[in-house]
Amino acid sequence: MYSPQVMTLARSMGDYLRFKPAIGTTLSELTVLVIAREWTQGDEWHVHAPIALKVGIKPATVEAIADGRRVSDANFAGAEKRFRKPGVVDLTAIAGYCTLLAMQLNMAQYGLPADGRKLERFPK
Repeated sequence: MYSPQVMTLARSMGDYLRFKPAIGTTLSELTVLVIAREWTQGDEWHVHAPIALKVGIKPATVEAIADGRRVSDANFAGAEKRFRKPGVVDLTAIAGYCTLLAMQLNMAQYGLPADGRKLERFPK
């Protein structure tokens, strides 16, 4: 990208958040999809949608995220009860990290692979 030092530093955090988060990789991949969708980041979606399916996220859930259907506050409270504070901290860090990546990829106008799914922007 345009600042290799920033992205190199961010990558070490990303390696932890992707492969060893307190919430496990299934919920981590779900979070990545939510953030990729929120930022209309097709490249992140292209990379992570197949991974999400592979780790057990149902195709209907992936489609619901692509369509923009959201998680309720009650569901988030359930996640906090299940994963406790350390898991919620990792969940929030994953969301923040993926937001950083989505913003950087969008700014750089990073190209979507030919077989990638183009995400339409949500209406304002």
